[in-house]
Amino acid sequence: MLKNAASKVIFSGIQPTGTPHLGNYLGALYNWVQLQKSTDATIYYSIVDLHAITMPQNPATLRQAKIDMAKSLLACGIDPKRSVLFEQSKVKEHAELQWIFNCITPVGWLSRMTQWKSKLGTNTSSTHSQSLSDETLTTGLKMGLLDYPVLQAADILLYKATHVPVGEDQLQHLELTRDVATLFNKTFKTRLFPLPEAIVPPATKRIMSLRQPGSKMSKSDPSDQSRINLTDSPDEVQSKIARAQTDGIRGITFDPVNRPGVANLLSIQAELEGRTIEQVVEDFKSVQSNKELKDRVTEVIVEALKPIQAEMRRLDAGYVQQVLNDGADKARSVASENLHSCFKAIGLV
Repeated sequence: MLKNAASKVIFSGIQPTGTPHLGNYLGALYNWVQLQKSTDATIYYSIVDLHAITMPQNPATLRQAKIDMAKSLLACGIDPKRSVLFEQSKVKEHAELQWIFNCITPVGWLSRMTQWKSKLGTNTSSTHSQSLSDETLTTGLKMGLLDYPVLQAADILLYKATHVPVGEDQLQHLELTRDVATLFNKTFKTRLFPLPEAIVPPATKRIMSLRQPGSKMSKSDPSDQSRINLTDSPDEVQSKIARAQTDGIRGITFDPVNRPGVANLLSIQAELEGRTIEQVVEDFKSVQSNKELKDRVTEVIVEALKPIQAEMRRLDAGYVQQVLNDGADKARSVASENLHSCFKAIGLV
């Protein structure tokens, strides 16, 4: 499996933000686990710590966050016998391939990225040159924030990945990866890199903030009350859901536009129970108050988190680090071979 014998190769990464929240689990991690069961592909899951340092990090906190993230992934069901789980920085070929891609990737491709535009605070009508030359916009911003999509391309193409599980907000970055692969292959007259396709689970709902249901549930939100962490106790879950923003309308209906808070709670319950929104709403057809909905959602979340939390308590930090070390060895064996082929194509070998 580890020599890319399978025709399908899957790669995805997650930043080491410590313990994931419910939005991470339902938006990505659950699907990662399911991919292990439904495909015979070679699968790489990376804790992308090189991406994490595009923002200031406390070294001790970062080291612990990587272990905590790995422990969470294993507890959620990532199987090291089925997937290669590793730390990105332990495989130096990621950074080496990024430099090669840096040397052929037009700056304009990066400056048009939506997330870069949001960092600049500009609108989409700004030209590439205007965005990059205006020092009032770029002062304080680091090169890593502009360039990290190239590192993402290197992450994916280093393993010749054919498929990448992504959310809709990452499709632009995957398109850049395809553009970089196409440009490399054309420039050096090779077919070395495939054009990876997106795996976007059609049924997955976006899990929104409990306090501001117009925004995604996020680790960066300063309020811990906005999210359900996978380590939250039953009392913490109950308190957060009880305070979740809903509305004063009687009855339970799924209306994301006019009732985003209620819709978010219904989505959480439907996803955790593996049912449709319509089926969940039917359960509440005679219910008039939001309290009953909140009580039921609390129960569902607590039950869903029990086995994950039990596995987190069982996993030893030493074992988790060994899984990461073994994964890095396996990833490196493929990465070094593919990078050698890249070096050969461009004349470095």
